Amino acid sequence: MSVRLKLTLSYAGFLMVAGVLLLATVWVFLLRYVPARIDAVSSESSPGSPSTFVPSRVDLLNAFAPKAAWALAFLLVFGLVGGWLLAGSMLAPLRRITGVARQAGAGSLSQRVQMEGRNDEFRELADTFDTMLARLEAHVAEQQRFAANASHELRTPLAITQALLQVAREDPTRDADELVKRLIHVNSRAIDLTEALLLLSRAEQGVMSREPVDLSLLAEDAVETLLPLAEDRGIAIENSGEVATTSGSRTLLQQVTTNLVHNAIVHNVPASGRDEAGSVWITTSPRADWAALTVENTGDVLTPEHVATLVEPFNRGAARVRTEHTGVGLGLAIVDTIVDAHGGRLELTPRRGGGLSATVLLPLLTPSSGTAEV
Repeated sequence: MSVRLKLTLSYAGFLMVAGVLLLATVWVFLLRYVPARIDAVSSESSPGSPSTFVPSRVDLLNAFAPKAAWALAFLLVFGLVGGWLLAGSMLAPLRRITGVARQAGAGSLSQRVQMEGRNDEFRELADTFDTMLARLEAHVAEQQRFAANASHELRTPLAITQALLQVAREDPTRDADELVKRLIHVNSRAIDLTEALLLLSRAEQGVMSREPVDLSLLAEDAVETLLPLAEDRGIAIENSGEVATTSGSRTLLQQVTTNLVHNAIVHNVPASGRDEAGSVWITTSPRADWAALTVENTGDVLTPEHVATLVEPFNRGAARVRTEHTGVGLGLAIVDTIVDAHGGRLELTPRRGGGLSATVLLPLLTPSSGTAEV
């Protein structure tokens, strides 16, 4: 049976039970004042007075039973018709939500219930469903945009490789060493992009083994690894801070630190109006319930609107120039995904005078409890 039919029968059944109880109450009340058998003439009547007819219980039952049966029949019909209409009215919001769910299942994620009226349980369900559809639509759009960008980025090195091989086939006298060198460079970029995509997918799945990780030690490792690149570009790196321990994957969090420092180096230019080389500042510290890692760098003047888009995949900035050390456009996207998988957040703000300040906040691991505070 449908829910509407079940509700209709429930309403009608409840109404019938209430009617039977009401009639039974009336019957019991009347029986208190009606004796089982009454003579036609009262014994206390005077000898010449006219006789008075007083109904007995049998007479009362004969008069009451047909009327009660008609009343119950009316209640049954009224309960069925009224219950059917009332159940339909109550289930109308569910039919509306079901219709939108079917459209969403068919691929139309832009539909919304947008239920109006009082803020009852159905309205709460509809609003929750609309919120879910909005988040799902945004996630699908982001995935489609990411897939399109990834396809474009992967197609570029493959197209370059094909062009180089085509030129080599048409020009046998071309320097083979130069061709091999360029092919190795293009292939390396394709490998870097593939590894970045795999790392991003792993971070989004949130599958990781957790252990205590000191962000200050990760910062030292990142500086040691990227110091030759900074020296080659004439960029000064300052690393300072306190012990800031969190719980998570050491490999993934090391990738976070390395990506932030690498990003600060390759996007670095001297501060506006100064002649000296650019700088990078790295600090770690505990902040209330958070372990904080901050990486700042000098650079171009950025607007808050532009900074808000830097975590989008394959966003390299408007004025970025490709070099042998440039990434694949997934650096900050990977950082944001890994940090989110660890229960933290990434805060990007433009620095006054130019450059970027990137702060990673992760749940602080307290020595006493040995667990991360969220």
